Parts: sequence; structure tokens; C-alpha cells
Amino acid sequence: MIHTAIALYRSPPSGATSLAVTGFGRQRVTSRLKNRRLPTHAVVMVERGHGWLQSEKVGTIEISGPALFWLPAGIAHGYGPDAGESWDERWALFSGALADEWLRQRLIDEAAPMVPLENAREMRHLFTTLQDEFAEDNPLDLAASASTLHRIVIQAARQASRAAAGKAADATIEKIMEALEERAFMPVDMAALASEFGLSPATLRRRFAAATGLSPKAFQLRLRIDHAKQLLTTSDLAIEAISRAIGIDDAFYFSRLFQDRERCSPSEFRRRLRRA
Repeated sequence: MIHTAIALYRSPPSGATSLAVTGFGRQRVTSRLKNRRLPTHAVVMVERGHGWLQSEKVGTIEISGPALFWLPAGIAHGYGPDAGESWDERWALFSGALADEWLRQRLIDEAAPMVPLENAREMRHLFTTLQDEFAEDNPLDLAASASTLHRIVIQAARQASRAAAGKAADATIEKIMEALEERAFMPVDMAALASEFGLSPATLRRRFAAATGLSPKAFQLRLRIDHAKQLLTTSDLAIEAISRAIGIDDAFYFSRLFQDRERCSPSEFRRRLRRA
């Protein structure tokens, strides 16, 4: 759910750059935007709601969340929810030679800018990561935000390709993802989990990776680390207590996993992001 509207902007780096994120926002929209041209490229993710995208390139397109659409620089456009309705959206602005190359390669397709999201959970996670990185105004995190945007482009292109091929979302994998979310902080025997859903372990790994880009174990670890990040920034719990809370008994092992994933220790993450 969208709680508070956010709009962040950063000046692009001086000189030529392959890719730079220059803006990020999150908001609930209640009216349509009309006849706008942006100097940079943009991506908009509609999490929930129904409305329309109008573009001089493609005419009028129906938008039904969860969905994502691209707005190439310089193209006149308008968009928004149905009259009297609202939708929840996140957006990012970006520019650079790599972005132009995505258009040439049709990873961003001007002729088909809307991508229905069969795996909205993964895309929401990427946008949340982009927001966290972009909020940190330093070269490392701004570079990381550009890398996350690249992942958004690839994930959207994959989902667009699957949609074009007429492949339905894997309902079994969605149920397994829900099961892993419910058991995120408990020991999970992946072979037993596969058997529970009538799959072999190899088939579970293959289909899960195709749907999410992660193995089931990596998905569970991400859930654990994300919850640890929340506890680090919102509580005074010791590192050992946080490790136990997310189902990892060895605090040293937890710290190593956290360092590998976040490029900093749990204590450093707390110092950097804890709000006084």
C-alpha cells in the first residue's frame, strides 16, 4: 500500500555517463496527466488500479495494475486512472547511453510500452531497492541504483516476452513463494517442500528460478535479510537477537551473509540508515 508520497531528484553526473537514475517517486494518483514531454526516459509501475496511457507513438492503451510502462524521452504522452478513481504508482527517471541502447535493442519497446506484470512481487522488490539506494546521495549508492534499474529493464523484458508468448503465470510457484514467505524464519527442507507441491527438487529449482530469477533458498535468504534490515533500523535489538529472529542461530554466519549481500556489516548498515 502507498502510504506517503515521495519525490526525489538528483542532478546527473557531470560528463558522459552510460546510465544515471535522476529521479524516483511513489504516490497515489487521482487525476490524469496530459500532453507532457520528458527530457529523460521514465518508467512507471502501477501497483493497483485501472486507467489509460496515451502516447503519440502508440495511441491509447488500457492500463490495469499490476503493470509497468515506459515513457521514452521527448515523446508526448498522458496517463492516469479512470475518472473518479485512483491508482498507486512508483516511477523513476533515467538517462544515458545505455538507456538509448535499450531502446535500440527493443528491451524497451516504444511500440509496446506497457508490460503486464505476472510477477509483481519481484518488481515491487526491485523498485523498493531502487528507492533505498537512490535515497542515499553518494556515488556508490547512486551507481547501485543504476544497476537496479538495469535489473528492472531485464525483468520487464522477460515478463513482456513471456506475455507475448502467451505463457500464463506459474500458479504452483506462486503458492510456493507464499509458503516460503510464511516459513521465512523457520528451517525449510527444500526437498520436502518440493514434494509437498508434487514436484521434484530439480523441477522446483528450475521453475522457481524461471519465475523469480532466484533459487528457493536464495529467495528465503532475501526475505530473512530484508527483515533483518528492518529490525536493524527500527529496533535496538542486538545483532545476535536479530540473527535468531530471522532463523539463523550463528550470528557470525549471519553477519557474513549480510556483508556479502549488502556490502557492509549489520552494524554499519544500522549506523548508516538508523533514524534517530
